[in-house]
Amino acid sequence: MSTVQRSPSAAEALLADGTTAIIRPLVPADRAAAFDLHAVRMSDASRRMRFFGASRLAPRLAADRLCGPPRPGFLALGAWAGGELVGEADYETEEGHEDTAELALAVADAWQHRGVGTLLIEHLVQAARERGIHSIEADTLAGNRAVHQVFSDLGLPVHRRFELGGIRVQVALDEADERYREAVDERGRAAGVASLTALLRPRSVAVVGASRRPGSVGQAVLLKIRQGGFTGPVWAVNPYADTVAGEPAHPSVTDLPAVPDLAVLAVPPAAVASVAQECGRAGVRALVVLTSGLDAATARQLMHACRRHSMRLVGPNSLGVAQTDRAVALDAEFGGAFPLPGTAGVAAQSGGVGIALIERLAWLGIGVSSFVSLGDKYDVSGNDLLQWWESDGRTDLALLHLESFGSPRAFARTARRVTRKFPVLTVDAGRSAAGRRGAASHTAAAATPTVTRETLFRQAGITAARGIAELVETAALLHSQPLPGTRGTVAVVSNAGGIGILAADACVEAGLDLPTLPADLAAGLLARLPDGASATNPVDTTAAADPAELRACVDTLIHSKAVDALLVCLVPTALTVDAHQDPVRALLDAPARRRIPVAAVRISQEVPVQYLTCADGGLLPVYADAVAAARAFAHARDRARWLAEPASPEAEAAGTDPEAARRLADAFLTAHPDGGWLDPSGTAQLLESYGLPLTTSLWAQDEHAAVVAARSLRQVGHDGKVAMKAYWPEQVHKSAAGAVRTGLARESEVRSAYREFAERFGDRMAGVVVQPMAGPGLELLAGIVQDHVFGPLVVLGLGGTATDVLDDRSTRLAPLTEHDLTTMVTELRSAPMLLGRPGMPPVDLAAVRRALAALSRLATDLPQLAEADLNPLMAGPDGLVCVDARIRLEPLPVFDPYLRRLRRPPDTDAPEER
Repeated sequence: MSTVQRSPSAAEALLADGTTAIIRPLVPADRAAAFDLHAVRMSDASRRMRFFGASRLAPRLAADRLCGPPRPGFLALGAWAGGELVGEADYETEEGHEDTAELALAVADAWQHRGVGTLLIEHLVQAARERGIHSIEADTLAGNRAVHQVFSDLGLPVHRRFELGGIRVQVALDEADERYREAVDERGRAAGVASLTALLRPRSVAVVGASRRPGSVGQAVLLKIRQGGFTGPVWAVNPYADTVAGEPAHPSVTDLPAVPDLAVLAVPPAAVASVAQECGRAGVRALVVLTSGLDAATARQLMHACRRHSMRLVGPNSLGVAQTDRAVALDAEFGGAFPLPGTAGVAAQSGGVGIALIERLAWLGIGVSSFVSLGDKYDVSGNDLLQWWESDGRTDLALLHLESFGSPRAFARTARRVTRKFPVLTVDAGRSAAGRRGAASHTAAAATPTVTRETLFRQAGITAARGIAELVETAALLHSQPLPGTRGTVAVVSNAGGIGILAADACVEAGLDLPTLPADLAAGLLARLPDGASATNPVDTTAAADPAELRACVDTLIHSKAVDALLVCLVPTALTVDAHQDPVRALLDAPARRRIPVAAVRISQEVPVQYLTCADGGLLPVYADAVAAARAFAHARDRARWLAEPASPEAEAAGTDPEAARRLADAFLTAHPDGGWLDPSGTAQLLESYGLPLTTSLWAQDEHAAVVAARSLRQVGHDGKVAMKAYWPEQVHKSAAGAVRTGLARESEVRSAYREFAERFGDRMAGVVVQPMAGPGLELLAGIVQDHVFGPLVVLGLGGTATDVLDDRSTRLAPLTEHDLTTMVTELRSAPMLLGRPGMPPVDLAAVRRALAALSRLATDLPQLAEADLNPLMAGPDGLVCVDARIRLEPLPVFDPYLRRLRRPPDTDAPEER
């Protein structure tokens, strides 16, 4: 196991009822609280279940054991809520049996059945696995149904056997697989939804800072809540007024007739923290902070109040929230219009973007189920809202504007689940920061912020638009039409050849395919159209086509199964029966919900996209520009493909030795606390521990050793030629530095190359690496970049010296799935070179898959691995071998993306938690 034992840091997480608990290790100063838990907060019956008896000394002995000096093999975690210790879980190993731990659990009577025990065990399981513990065991009484239910609900394999009148429970930690993660996800979802109920379905609301001044934010929100028809009581809080906008005003939250579920704060920045404390002490369960401009100290105080008193927070710098369900009818935001009731969930960090989304959706007639302006997003995030919309029974479309991510990997897991149920669309904001960072390797150069975000969206099944207009245009199609097939084939129909050609170009440029229509289908179309029509694709009906002929053409294409989608581009002409008749109306007599998606283009309309109502009451999206319609079809095609992908397990990597990798990383970081690049020997050891195919590499620190190394390579069967590479710790790119010599056949050449390096690089050269010359093959690049926010990114692409020029790469966030191992190869532009073509056999794809799986496992097992660059990997028909690799380690903390915890409170000195 790892030689470094890290103590778990404090984490805040939600209990089953939405209450916030702090989970942290118990320390000697907690002894009084531990004694109080066992002696006062637990009944005699609970103590008998815990201690198998009713000894008066048991609470004192338990407190001494839990809060004594640190000792090897022991860890005790406490759960704190409202400043009180409400539960504890601990484990202890025996000398000689460090892979198994004895577990004990205690929860205060008043806090049982609220998820305290389960949350403690989840965090204890994470700490135990980190320390190399493979199973935990506990002795329980047969009648202790509560603790048996906790074990059963964990999602881990549980084995029970009777012993001495009790039951011995054993939980296997090594089998924490997808079932366990799904169980944790479900507990997190249920707790998150419970915590948001006071925010999005409040029974009562207070507006704190409601001003008498007309046009002020506080008064505007108060008026919108009242005018919107909120079904519960609304109170104004203003210590300097008797009434606000006709409503009685109260001097403080504590003076209200009852405790509000939700408080909306429109107070000066300096007052935010104290008002939040007052709300928390009164029992308020949710805050929306409209105030902006909070300094770091106020931000920390605000979050401390929210976490201590179990209040969920939207903002600060929020526009507000809205819930259109008639049973609530809450509009607590100061946008210019009331959100139209409907089924689209909307969340935006920018208030302006939120207003724009609501207005544009209203133009279409798409209403909102709930709206949240996230603002500075101290607490409630896009992940929380996806869980809410997944559970509210009203939302069938989600639109997000996110400028940052608090926990991208938790967001991705939630999004993968939610996007199976309904479309999730986002604006990919912040692309301007996408320039290549100062990268130390080709792999790092590939991992720009834009690439990482796009990878997250692609893997999670999220539809990412490049602007608000594109987002709404795509939502219009997904909301009203069925998904296309996965082929991405489109037929374009127009009554003007030039418009049809432009639409065809737009479709091709969006990545769609316009196939030539089958001969029999084309003949059938021409039989229904006026003379002069053409039916190749695009289909030109000519301007003489009347509404009946247009409908017949469209219906024929829909039922032909020749294409996955249909784009109809029509312009009014003087040749129709009525010169003023809109030819798009010809499509409205048919049902809207057809077998394939249908959209229309009407270049004369002023709005970018609108709906027309069909005969069956369904909606036809009509665009002003074929480019917009083509983009929407491409997004719909991508969603169809994502949904069609089979469920795929996490990629398996055989022959890995994670303990050896951790020992190497711990030893290196002990010697280099700030991190750095592994030397060639350490690099080879780390790659070997995961079965990655590094070529034979011999390390030489002087000229004679280099000659001996070259001689030994010839003696073991290599063809006599070697490569020599100079090395020094700060080295970045060997070729660019002139630190590589190849094809060295004679000892004199080896000596000459070494002397050249020594003269050129001087004392900074630590030595040389001598390798056999690699055989012919396709040069690939594979690597890892550990992003501090998104986690590890795995990269595959063409390698060699031209890798950055060609920029042909595929990326995935780890862990990879078995499906990813295939698609990372096939989506490369150079895929035909790997898959084989006449005169060029395919490379060993199984070896490529094994290398990717090993990199994925290495990335997830070793968070200290900041960067790994395997370039080039020589791929041939008979295998794969790496001829050069660089690995950088950093002292990054171990992070479990599946552990339930709330985001870290804002801190100017601490990075945002992943």
